[in-house]
Amino acid sequence: MSTNKKKKALEAILIGAGARGRHSYGKWALKHQDKIQFIAVAEPRKARREGFAKEWNIPLEMQFQTWEELLNKEKGLLAEACLICTQDQMHVAPALKALEIGYHVLLEKPMATTEKECKQLVLAAEKANRQLRICHVARYTEMFSRVKKAIKEGFIGNIININHSENVAYWHFPHGYVRGTWRKAADSSPVIIAKTCHDLDLLYWMVESPTKNIQSFGSLSFYRSENAPPGVPKRCTDGCPIADTCPWYAPRLYMTADPMIRITQRSKKRLLRFMGRLILNHPKFIKSLSHIIKPMKVFVNWQAWPATVITDDLSPEGKMKALREGPWGRCVFHCDNDVPDHQTVNILFENGVTATMTMHGHSYLDGRWIRIDGTKGTLVGRFTYGGEKLVFYDHFHVKKKILWERDMSFSAHGGGDEALMASFIASMEGVNNELGDQKELTTARSSLESHLMGFAAEKSRLENRVINMSEMRLKK
Repeated sequence: MSTNKKKKALEAILIGAGARGRHSYGKWALKHQDKIQFIAVAEPRKARREGFAKEWNIPLEMQFQTWEELLNKEKGLLAEACLICTQDQMHVAPALKALEIGYHVLLEKPMATTEKECKQLVLAAEKANRQLRICHVARYTEMFSRVKKAIKEGFIGNIININHSENVAYWHFPHGYVRGTWRKAADSSPVIIAKTCHDLDLLYWMVESPTKNIQSFGSLSFYRSENAPPGVPKRCTDGCPIADTCPWYAPRLYMTADPMIRITQRSKKRLLRFMGRLILNHPKFIKSLSHIIKPMKVFVNWQAWPATVITDDLSPEGKMKALREGPWGRCVFHCDNDVPDHQTVNILFENGVTATMTMHGHSYLDGRWIRIDGTKGTLVGRFTYGGEKLVFYDHFHVKKKILWERDMSFSAHGGGDEALMASFIASMEGVNNELGDQKELTTARSSLESHLMGFAAEKSRLENRVINMSEMRLKK
């Protein structure tokens, strides 16, 4: 007779039931309720709070408007884990309190918006002997896991140089960094932290060496008022004369997600390309078809990201109201944004490896491109919404080998969100300290290093000097 006992699902609480908390990690969790159960939620927006609570059958007494109501010593430790998915500047206080009470914490990136607060979080986690895992989901993707595996297996020999780029699509960058939440550094965090802490983390993870020196250049060049076409209004909804031809026309993104659907034209699958053209070019037919094929309704009125960010009322009327009144309906040339739309970072690691990381918001396609040159070979990778591919080029034998290839993927961050959640839950099984059995992936200290790289890059950009990382790093 088997003596194996069925493992009890991890009990967790959620702070912040928005795009990441509910629609990314929460969505995965709903499919894996044998692994995780949410028993409480804190979220100030009623519709989001009640929506998440309904999905998890959370009773009214375990639904809270503020994290302070949920995290207090009187209530004590309600579960094993706490997921914190609030806005950037609202990470630190709840994370510190959760660690103090005794929760293991999964914290959305960036861990904090200042160098001091990042260090404070790491020390608090180590003092509490609790896990503080930062959502550096790129490490968990199949693509970058294979990059790491190829390096570890010696395919390319010793790493000499890495060229990495975070190419943000022409429609995606304005959503977050021109019109949206991260458009002003003072209200969120520098774009090099908010957008590319994933990328700096990947570099640190691959090279396996602390950083020695960092230099950075960048500026806001294009999304400025002086570049506005003549006669365009402050808002896309105010009768823009170039609405039909403007790539950044807001209703086109949030009402029907046309820029995202156009990515289907880069697929290798004929059927997917055909369906994409049908949706884009024959909206009336799609609307009629949706009465017969119910799933087609999503293409009549888009109700997924990024529409879920701008409003909780996802009806056409609700979204148009949000575009008329909220920041996401503004012309990209008439916003109050101040973060760079392009920035480069030059890095020298202590082991002698050099790397460059480029971020910009003008790409035809969202994604990361990477080239790693070593003493024996080269790895060239492409990780995009339009597909993924990793190729190894052998120097001596003048051969190439495809190590990984996948067509368009509709999973969040190429499967990274899902793998992160699975890893976090696995780390809870018999593990009660920060290092645990997942130390090769993400610990608070390893996440701190990549954040400090970002803060150093921003300091270099603003002060026009090379930053020695010894002046940034937290001493043990």
